[in-house]
Amino acid sequence: MFSIVLLFLALGGVAASGFRDGARTRAALRHAARSGLGLLPPLLALTAGVGLTMSVVPASVIARLFQAHGALGFFLLAGLGALLTIPAPVAYPLAGSLYRMGASLPALASFLTTLTMVGVLTAPLEVRAFGRRFTIIRQSFSLILALLVGALMGVFL
Repeated sequence: MFSIVLLFLALGGVAASGFRDGARTRAALRHAARSGLGLLPPLLALTAGVGLTMSVVPASVIARLFQAHGALGFFLLAGLGALLTIPAPVAYPLAGSLYRMGASLPALASFLTTLTMVGVLTAPLEVRAFGRRFTIIRQSFSLILALLVGALMGVFL
């Protein structure tokens, strides 16, 4: 429902912009379309790579990896999550499945937060879209926050 509200707000904003200055709105929409199409090939390649990797690695290996406890398992899974990037609608059900397979909560929390917040493989794509400085700052803060969330989950749970 919230997505639909945001979609209508965005469409309303574009319509209002079009009424105010149609030429600038069309130029902005053309620029946005070119930017989006320019990002599409690397994004599709990344999605295909992640999907292929997840289909090749057996579920038993994944389950054993997520049952690793202690600091080594925590940092190993945080690093794995930082390498991969999966959208939240896919990551949360994946986390639920891993939890049912016996994954430790702190390791799972560090994996999930780095999986959705940090993306080493997507960094070149992000640099193209937002610039090197922004990407480095965002990735660094996201990694620190993700590790903190995972550690706090271990303390509280």
